[in-house]
Order: sequence, then C-alpha cells, then structure tokens
Amino acid sequence: MTDMPTPPAVIDVRNISKTFRKPGKALNQVNLQVEAGEMVALIGPSGSGKSTLMRHLSGLVPSDTTPSTITLLGHLVQCNGYISSRIRAIRTEVGFIFQQFNLVGRLPLMTNVLVGMLPRVPLWRSLICYFTYREKKEAMEALARVGMAEFAAQRASTLSGGQQQRGAIARAMVQHARIILADEPIASLDPESSRNVMESLAQLNQKEGVTILVSLHQIDFATRYCPRAIALKNGSVVYDSPSDQLTVAKLQEIYGPNIAEFYDQPEPASKSVLNGAARPTAAPELQAAP
Repeated sequence: MTDMPTPPAVIDVRNISKTFRKPGKALNQVNLQVEAGEMVALIGPSGSGKSTLMRHLSGLVPSDTTPSTITLLGHLVQCNGYISSRIRAIRTEVGFIFQQFNLVGRLPLMTNVLVGMLPRVPLWRSLICYFTYREKKEAMEALARVGMAEFAAQRASTLSGGQQQRGAIARAMVQHARIILADEPIASLDPESSRNVMESLAQLNQKEGVTILVSLHQIDFATRYCPRAIALKNGSVVYDSPSDQLTVAKLQEIYGPNIAEFYDQPEPASKSVLNGAARPTAAPELQAAP
C-alpha cells in the first residue's frame, strides 16, 4: 500500500528576502509553509519583519529580485520579486484583517460586511451596491456569529475598535475566504475586545476550516488560541513549532530578557507559558459587547 501524497501547503513562502535602504534587511531568506485548516501565530519583536511579511503575502510589496516564490492556495502571488498579474483574482479567496479595521466609517456596519461579496456579484450590481435578500441574510448571519447583529444598521464610525474588528471578520466570512491574513488585529484593543476578536477568529478556523495566519505582539493570546507559532527575529525565522513549547528561555531568546513587557497581563500570561495552560478547544458563541 503506497503512502498518500502530502497535500500542498495553502501558504508557501520560499526564500523571500526584502531589503530597504533603511534599516536594511527586513526579511532574510524566509521559508515557511502553512497547511489547510491551521491557525498559526506569527510572533516576534517590533521590527522583526512580521508586517513586512504579511504585506508580501498579500501582494502589496514585491520581494528582492532573487530566486523566491510566494504561493497562496496554489496560486503564484509573486516570483523573484515580481507580483503576479492575477493578484486581484487571487485576493478574492483571501481575507485581510488589519489593525486599522479598514471599514468605511460613514456606512452602516451591514453595508461594510456586504462589501465582502462584491467580487462574487455581477459587475452591474457591484457598481450600484445592490444586494439580494439572500445576500443580506447571509451578511446578517455572519454578524450574528461574531455577536454584532444588533449593530448592523449602526454607522461603523460609531462602533468601538473591537466591534469594528469583529465586523471585519464578518466581512471575511461572507467573502468565503479560504485564508485569512490578520496583521496585528488586536494591537490597539483592550484585553476584553482582544479576547472577543481572537475567539471570533478561532470559531472561523474551527467551524469553517479557514486557514488563519495572525501576527501578534501578545504572546499570551498566541499561546492560548494558536496551536502553532512562527517567530521572526531580525527578518529570519527563529522558531516554528507548537506554541505550547514556547518556553521562557525560548521567549527570552526571541524577545530579550524583559519578555513581560510583551504581555497585556504579565502574571497570568507568564503562568500560562510556564505551566502549559490548555487553550480552548472550541470558542464559545460570542455575545454583543455593550
């Protein structure tokens, strides 16, 4: 009986480097692969290259013109420093969640979520933003799943940061994204809002099988919600293993001796890392924030 072939990684990064005039090498021959259905934390100190790598994955920034490739879902995003001419089509299967939320503040939350459907609707309907009853129902269901249904008619600018971020997750749901790239989605949020956002992402990963790569400064959230962690330091991958194997010694190697400053709640987070506290196997259904 022959072994079944290993399915290709849905995120595949090969030998990516990026050099800026200042400060110099932002990425240094980065290699990583993420399999379908994984939820992976991308960690590392400020300036380690996390956001730069995310921008390369999304096709916003070309790498150095050296032998290298980035593929998402088997589609070539860039090769040898040149971004694919099909990048817009590739992005229809990839959801992007950023620290800045990227919602249109003057539009209702519902409309912002419906925008995620635009790549799938006919051109004439996208031009006038016309959506069917079924599409609106799907958007409302997505908002309900992240605990935001009661805010559907509210202007996005009147919502808190955590509420806007959950709206961005609902938008990725109706987009039917197979991959979500989340670049520091909780960096500007309070601990409770951060928990709500991370639980929404965990639900999407566990219930829908969406592959998620999320960059985080908060190590306690990385170990709690992501079974695997990839750490960057000075533009290079220095750790790629289960997150529950992130020992204090390894964290000090990545961040330096003062690792407590990278925790929102230093004492509980330190205990979580030291004692290997179990992460939730299934995120509970969320309730709308007051």
